[in-house]
Amino acid sequence: MNEQKNPNIHCTVDQCRHNLCTEPFCTLDTVHIGTHETEPSVKECVDCNSFEKRCGAR
Repeated sequence: MNEQKNPNIHCTVDQCRHNLCTEPFCTLDTVHIGTHETEPSVKECVDCNSFEKRCGAR
């Protein structure tokens, strides 16, 4: 697993396997963004489809 931060992708989701943990950054080269809504209108409608739950995360 890549443990280097991608300074272009800020992330504060500590429960994600790709979060650096020591800094608020993602370790992926790219992320996939999607939505769970037919017509997204606010940021809460948008999802990071690259999310993978970190082992041991609640």
